[in-house]
Amino acid sequence: MHEPHRSKPRRGHTNLASCIVAFFFLLFIAATITTIYLLIFKPKHPHIAVTSVKFPTFALSNNTVNFTFFQYVTITNPNRDTFTHYDSSLQLDYSGSPVGFVFIPAGSINAGMKQQMSAKFSVEEFPVAATAGSRTTTTAMEIETRMKLVGRVRVLKVLTHKVESGVKCRVAVKVSDGSVLGFHC
Repeated sequence: MHEPHRSKPRRGHTNLASCIVAFFFLLFIAATITTIYLLIFKPKHPHIAVTSVKFPTFALSNNTVNFTFFQYVTITNPNRDTFTHYDSSLQLDYSGSPVGFVFIPAGSINAGMKQQMSAKFSVEEFPVAATAGSRTTTTAMEIETRMKLVGRVRVLKVLTHKVESGVKCRVAVKVSDGSVLGFHC
């Protein structure tokens, strides 16, 4: 009898197909790990809440004002590791021009914790914009504070990410005595 001719499978095509399947499987695993990393372990920006603004000394003379400025804030670190801040500042603006600036000392906030901070500095004399038709004793001026925290957070004890957070507040101040009429952040 005549035996049918059996063809041998080509091993090269089978190996190539296996390599392609393995490559796409590894690509899928890498994409899944990256997605989990970005969703769960992504560093978050610290939350800054201004709790109080005060002017303990305030003097008005010849339409110029000088004062001491206090700002109290609570900073919350929502990350799973310590937030270390290093290049942070607080700036005070009046009518679009800077009138005061202070660097915030470097420090750290533990994971999931809150820290209270205060900033105090004296503002040199600067002219108050005159309001037409009003008396100086009853007018209010508006200043703007800008606080910026820059730092880093470690993720999985290996990777370090830079995070930055800021808050801007408008503060209404009674010119006659320096009392805070209100602030909005």
